[in-house]
Amino acid sequence: MRLRAGLAASIAASMVIMAGCGSDSGEAEGGGSDTLRVVYQKFGNFTQADEHFTQVKQDFEAEHDGITVELVPIEASQNDYFTKLALMHGSESTAPDVMYEDTFMIKSDVDAGYLLPLDDYLAEWEDWDQFYDNAKNAGLGDDGSTYGVPMGTDTRALWYNTELFEQAGIPVPWEPTSWDDVLETARTLKQELPDVIPLNVYSGKAMGEASSMQGFEMLLYGTEDRLYDEESQKWVVGSQGFIDSLEFIRTIYDEGLAPTPQQALDPNLGATVTSQWLPNGELAIALDGSWQAGNWLESGEAPWPGWNDVMANAAMPTQNGQDPGAVSMSGGWTLAVGAGSKAPDLAFEFITMALNKENSLSYDVEASQIAVRQDVAEDPEYTEANPSFEFFSEIVEFTHFRPATSDYPQISNEIQVAMESVMTGQQSPEEAAAAYDSAVERIVGPDGVVSAG
Repeated sequence: MRLRAGLAASIAASMVIMAGCGSDSGEAEGGGSDTLRVVYQKFGNFTQADEHFTQVKQDFEAEHDGITVELVPIEASQNDYFTKLALMHGSESTAPDVMYEDTFMIKSDVDAGYLLPLDDYLAEWEDWDQFYDNAKNAGLGDDGSTYGVPMGTDTRALWYNTELFEQAGIPVPWEPTSWDDVLETARTLKQELPDVIPLNVYSGKAMGEASSMQGFEMLLYGTEDRLYDEESQKWVVGSQGFIDSLEFIRTIYDEGLAPTPQQALDPNLGATVTSQWLPNGELAIALDGSWQAGNWLESGEAPWPGWNDVMANAAMPTQNGQDPGAVSMSGGWTLAVGAGSKAPDLAFEFITMALNKENSLSYDVEASQIAVRQDVAEDPEYTEANPSFEFFSEIVEFTHFRPATSDYPQISNEIQVAMESVMTGQQSPEEAAAAYDSAVERIVGPDGVVSAG
């Protein structure tokens, strides 16, 4: 039976308490060998998770007499989701059996003792050979064991409204070759279409990991610098690329090329961009993810029949057009088994059903995900389902991944702090970068950092 899912990263960072993380209201209770608790995020554009897991629940219960699957959608933005999920792990009465786990949280959650290693199960699952090796690596802990089975992956680029470009006299297709090209286009849009927001780049703590990854790292990885030095396994400080990336953020906010800081610091901004600003022609350019089109499909959260006639894509250029000329970031979500599960065998069976070929195909189509199973990637139903798939698959060539360390979530938070201080005018890019460097050294220690250059 086909599934539909619109799961993707929808991200923000306000701290909340556990109230409200039950199936519809209240906290999930109980659990045991005859009950599976499946926990996932439900927020913004990504409420289709309910449809996905509801169907798997029905099929799983039909095949397992006497077993109840308890769905626990957490209605929270991503950073709040992580907070609530961590609290659930702290009690037997709320501990998840299966959970929706972001790849960048796996190593820190392994260190916290939240996840069960899956190697013995995967060795017996014949479908595991269909998953690409780079996708498998996203689920690894520092000990080399696998803790998450990938659901799909993604890339990021510039979405732009061709109708607004034509109104502003900007030729399409648009192929910017440097940051200056992007900024000059945004300035032209501001001048010619003053009622339109020229460019959105997620920034600040309210948008959490979207700010770090879709915003800042899409800039930084287009410079000569990186966040983390893989060879020395140390975090990079004193980076000119870090300062330059913050300067780009300062420029778009100071010149009114971006949303207002008040708009940008709304945790619901991701949903607003997808369901209102882009379809209504209120935003010209969005630095965003490959999954966007999934929301606009007939089965999506914000159907937009004409999206493919209006929206187009351009790769995000490197800072000065230096090789390889373009940049992208990739991430993704996995399904994992909780270390406190009372029914780990059943939990893994649930995962194999949710991510078999048929269900992975449906998920990838509906969520506009880049397929992580070879049999799905080669299926005509996948390749022909969405006209944006070809573009976003092609830029995998230029993509980067976040540092897969247990320190990364804390480092990511400091990136958001630096961005917010610059976008709100509290600090200059140089001051914010210096504060970031100090924070990183506090987190990892003096021996955990290396100077750029």
